[in-house]
Amino acid sequence: MSRQLLMAGGGIGALSAALAATRAGWEVRLYEQAQAFSEVGAGLQLGPNATRLLHAWGLGHALSQVACFPEALVARSAASGRSLGRLPLGTRSHTRYGAPYATVHRHDLHQLLLRALTSAGGAHLHLSSPVLRYTEVPDGIQLSWPDGRIVEADALIGADGVWSRVREQLLGDGPARATGHQAFRALVPMADVPAALRGNEVTAWLGPRLHVVSYPVRSAEQMNLVVIVQGQPPQELQSWDQEALVDDVQAALAHCCAPLQDLARAAPAWGRWTLCDRPPVTGPQELAGGRVALLGDAAHPMRPFLAQGAGMALEDAAELGRCLGPVHDLALGLPAALGRYAMQRWQRVGRVQARARRNGEVFHATGPERLGRDIALSLLGRRLMDLPWLYGHGR
Repeated sequence: MSRQLLMAGGGIGALSAALAATRAGWEVRLYEQAQAFSEVGAGLQLGPNATRLLHAWGLGHALSQVACFPEALVARSAASGRSLGRLPLGTRSHTRYGAPYATVHRHDLHQLLLRALTSAGGAHLHLSSPVLRYTEVPDGIQLSWPDGRIVEADALIGADGVWSRVREQLLGDGPARATGHQAFRALVPMADVPAALRGNEVTAWLGPRLHVVSYPVRSAEQMNLVVIVQGQPPQELQSWDQEALVDDVQAALAHCCAPLQDLARAAPAWGRWTLCDRPPVTGPQELAGGRVALLGDAAHPMRPFLAQGAGMALEDAAELGRCLGPVHDLALGLPAALGRYAMQRWQRVGRVQARARRNGEVFHATGPERLGRDIALSLLGRRLMDLPWLYGHGR
């Protein structure tokens, strides 16, 4: 008997979920609103909790062709450039967690997943097809479009991002909200990066009301650079990637150390986006209801201060596949399976959301709290920066 799943969205979370579902024996019909499969933004980090899943799906070699594998995570003072703490990664990540810590360009990861999905078979991909609303029918879920297309399947997964229309209908809890942070991002050719800053590391430069993250991507051909500052959001929140002025970035970094300012000046162009999130998940009812479930940013948009947005989407996808695999009684078993998925995920993602928020307060600390943070990192850097509960999940 064919088991059919509708998927709203075409980003990293949607492709991962579609891949996991097809591996579990489901036929997937995926609907993406854009005219082409692409991923906006620049780099992202994948902890061993995420790369472990890619390896389990047979994508470890493909990841190694496009990713970098940093030797350490380093915290520095944005004001002085002084090293505050260091967590070795590299072989230690393999030994301690059984998988690597990786940095990768979003587009490269997206294309890796897209190739895996199309090669696996069992998925039908549709572009220019935004899922604006769904209809519950006796035996499943129905989608329709103005051009007359109608499709029915057994269940629907909303993986359509932070402004999810599926979530809007399922939960009716209003739009995501601005966090009060602006992010400026750039890709810098490695040849243009100051020589002293070309190391194979993830560096977090911590300053009052701002922080900067830098790390290599694309086999170390480029450095990803993100500057996150606190400030008033623009009126247009849903524009993910807007052109930014070099003067805006230089003004934000005016009181930072010379090496960090030199690194920012090496960027050929900047993009800007407004960070938006939702409160941490408080229960399984926020992730699934009946034959509809949410995944990734549609379910739990989070601040980037723990570098786990993509990781949580991959974890969601893997758990969804595990829950859907045994389902054969669609009338009773399918809602139960989606409920089980929600039960397995809500506490985990809520904890990550809350920790990411707390990290933002620590990263941007001022006054005595900033001094205490720097002292704590200097004395206990490795213990504070290593997170077994996060990176060891699912091992």
